[in-house]
Amino acid sequence: MDSQLSHSVRLTAHRRGGVGRRDFLRTLLPVAGAAAGWQLPTSGGYRDVLGLHAAELQQRGKACIVLWMQGGPSQLETFDPKPGHANGGETKAIDTNVAGIQLADNLPHLATVADRLAVVRSLTGREGEHQRATYLMHTSYLPGGGVRYPSLGSVVASEIKQPNCELPPYVRFGGGRNQAIAGGGLLGTTFDPFIVNVAGRSPENTTPTTEPTRFRDRLQLAARLQSASGMSDVDEHRRLYEQASQMIMSPHMQAFDTQQESTEVRESYGTSSFGAACLAARRLVERGVSFVEVELNGWDTHDNNFVRVGALCKQMDQPFAALLKDLGSRGLLDSTLVVWMGEFGRTPRINPRGGRDHFPRAFSAALAGGGIRGGQVLGSTEAGGDAVKDRPVSELDLFRTIYQSLGINAKKENMSSIGRPIKIVDGGEPVTELFG
Repeated sequence: MDSQLSHSVRLTAHRRGGVGRRDFLRTLLPVAGAAAGWQLPTSGGYRDVLGLHAAELQQRGKACIVLWMQGGPSQLETFDPKPGHANGGETKAIDTNVAGIQLADNLPHLATVADRLAVVRSLTGREGEHQRATYLMHTSYLPGGGVRYPSLGSVVASEIKQPNCELPPYVRFGGGRNQAIAGGGLLGTTFDPFIVNVAGRSPENTTPTTEPTRFRDRLQLAARLQSASGMSDVDEHRRLYEQASQMIMSPHMQAFDTQQESTEVRESYGTSSFGAACLAARRLVERGVSFVEVELNGWDTHDNNFVRVGALCKQMDQPFAALLKDLGSRGLLDSTLVVWMGEFGRTPRINPRGGRDHFPRAFSAALAGGGIRGGQVLGSTEAGGDAVKDRPVSELDLFRTIYQSLGINAKKENMSSIGRPIKIVDGGEPVTELFG
């Protein structure tokens, strides 16, 4: 019988009901390791915090939420509609609360918060294969060279995680075992994502099986027995067990349970699982989590594009808009960058099956918060959407922009396992026009 921890590995129980030490270590290490460094300094305290470098102080409290549209969302049915052109199909454009900016009619809720959105219509690249493009849009690198590049979430967790947060610094809703969505890579399993498969409730296997006092007594007994062994792997086992225990005993684990929100708030996010994940993302950021990714799968619309994208937008539009409003009302939007993107866009020309195929040459993304100036559209595509017309933005430019928003030096180098220095982003320039 298998039981799955809310992480990217599987924990296998033996027939007699026990769990092998190796399986336990392999499974808990990334989760427990994510808790490393959460305690405040043991000396100096408040004065040490005040003495930090100004740039480091600026990073404190910053966070990023990525709404990941797996499969490659159609820009023509979302942020770059082409009404009146043959390539536009049946999609119409609607006005927003910003004069002169229109979105596809699939996004009526986002149209009411366009003043908080910066829409980039001129993203351009060359990678049109799902796995490679997904890896690229998570790491800023194409896979290869024997290097395990860290994902955006892992870098953010490594650079700006909150030292007093008792939750994992990088949480991902959905995605499962998709290897294209990289983890900690060369930064180590400490910065792998904590994966939640079902949003809106506490993650699986994170509730102690006994009452807290007895649970702590068992931990102390296990620690004494293991310390006496003098074996390094047992000592490692003890440390990661303590770290994982700190997480599951934290009252902040309630952040995953969206039922603690009022009915009004829950209803504002809609009834989809994507909506529940967006609400959970706000709750996690509010409690100090540095990076949350929420996935909505199904955008690979090679056929029946208009019906399928319409259904997906009904799941995505309301929660996305509610997230921006909710963050704004709580004073969190200025410190939280929200990014909507996928691995590439869709072909402007409609294929014989009523679908759109892969198209990295010209596609869209949307950003809000984190110092980004809302109420703007950057770049444009040709009348039929076949190419970028002005202000091209590369994948690397987008990454540089994200890291600048979060106060992270994208030129910083991390060492690979063979001693090779690897920049967080190798190339590109921040899109300065996006900042207000």
